Amino acid sequence: MTSYWLMKSEPSECSIDDALAANKATVPWVGVRNYQARNFMRDAMRVGDGVLFYHSSCAEPGIVGTARVASKPYPDPTQFEVGSPYFDARSKPAEPRWMLVDVQVVAKTRNLALPELRAVPALGELLVLKKGNRLSITPVSALHWQLIGKLLQT
Repeated sequence: MTSYWLMKSEPSECSIDDALAANKATVPWVGVRNYQARNFMRDAMRVGDGVLFYHSSCAEPGIVGTARVASKPYPDPTQFEVGSPYFDARSKPAEPRWMLVDVQVVAKTRNLALPELRAVPALGELLVLKKGNRLSITPVSALHWQLIGKLLQT
């Protein structure tokens, strides 16, 4: 059964264009340092799951494309790289704390920004729209996936 996810990325770290520049290759979703988001990747994501690629921490945050989970979870190598902003001295190769999945862009879309998402009452329960929700990875219901797909086609 396919699941759906919204995955946030700062364009300065990995934009939809960066992912597309990989010529339909996959990009590793590095740097997740929240246990709940990590658990989504480690325990719930499956190859083929749908992804809403979301730009955050930018002038106009929003959904900028669709993608798919392209790998099983595996240890995020940046947790072991001393010079990395994602280094975690408490994480050990034999017992990694942080996982990632590879993501493959399916399509770049127009920017479906937060005001437009908020204007659709049926999307009211979408977690990215909830006050105080700052998770970089959140589940998306099949209904919300379908509604957002229709919005992206307009």
